[in-house]
Amino acid sequence: MTFLREPDQGSYAEAVRPSTPTSLAPAARTFFRRPLALAAAGVVVALTAGGAVAASASKKVEIDLNGEIRTVSTFAGSVDGALRQAGIDVAGRDEVTPDLHAAIADGDEIVVRQAHSIEISVDSRTQTLWTTAPTASEALADLMASGRDASIVASRSTGGARTALDLPVVSAGSVTVVVDGASSTIQVDGPTLADEILDEAGVTLGPLDRVLVTRGADGTATVTVSRVVRGERVETVAIAHTTREQADSALYKGERRVIQAGADGTIERTLRTLTVDGVETYAALQSETTTAQPVEEVVAVGTKTRPTTAPSGVWGALAQCESGGNPAARSANGLYFGLYQFSVGTWAAVGGSGLPSDASAAEQTQRAQILQARSGWGQWPYCAAKLGLI
Repeated sequence: MTFLREPDQGSYAEAVRPSTPTSLAPAARTFFRRPLALAAAGVVVALTAGGAVAASASKKVEIDLNGEIRTVSTFAGSVDGALRQAGIDVAGRDEVTPDLHAAIADGDEIVVRQAHSIEISVDSRTQTLWTTAPTASEALADLMASGRDASIVASRSTGGARTALDLPVVSAGSVTVVVDGASSTIQVDGPTLADEILDEAGVTLGPLDRVLVTRGADGTATVTVSRVVRGERVETVAIAHTTREQADSALYKGERRVIQAGADGTIERTLRTLTVDGVETYAALQSETTTAQPVEEVVAVGTKTRPTTAPSGVWGALAQCESGGNPAARSANGLYFGLYQFSVGTWAAVGGSGLPSDASAAEQTQRAQILQARSGWGQWPYCAAKLGLI
């Protein structure tokens, strides 16, 4: 079987209503039902005195049109003439045997296989091909023989032009119907269209439902219905708020205070959607409305320098030993901070916040005294021993 390919027809969403294919050259395949008795090289025409054509010039030929046989009496001398007299229109892709220009004789047979387009789906993309196969199952068998794994998009009873003609799924036998997650088997006795099979199975199609015909390795045809629904949904999207810092001389350096709490805004978007068997496959923005404006967050940042009053007495000596008396000191390993080399955890345990080195010397001494009263001088083992405190 030779298939003639049309240009790609676009995405699945576009293929729900396939467009009419453009014209290509005819397929190269010849059908024969039985040997043909070709006409003799000449035709003897006897004329009566009145000029009428003699009865011997009339001939009967059989015309096999897509498997339907009809007998036609004709005075035509060629295949083309006989087909025209029979009212059979032959298009460029149709297959005719013998050739249209061949002479015919009484008792000859003319075989006509009208071509029609099919849409095949490969990886959710559609292509239009022309075929003279009598059923979708046979067309798929030819595709499989050519190494293409595809399904046929069944037409939806569009009527009218030849390009919209539907193919029978099978000539006879069993067909599997898959729809809404369930499958059933239908027996047909003759050439049966997809719509007829679905009617027999009690399946009602929606206006956008997609019908695919596939063929298994064992030759069984399957008609699969995908439920396609066009709708809309509304989603809410956040608009992130911004943050602005402003200097505040009333706060010490390193201190921050939220003056105005920030809040995200919201946008409500309406989307046009397409779902296939309940799964959204397409969404496009239809409209959007800002339902809440974002609120900027304002944060005060301290600029005031902390007092540098150094501790005196034993606490001054301990601070000098631990940090050299530097309230902003930090250990080489980055774990201990300030005059008394607090860890962040210990600092928090005695009520401090942030880093100890960011607090004033007075606060550091106050919290060191709280720690000493709670746990003793052993919190500073080396310096406390050096100073004779333990």
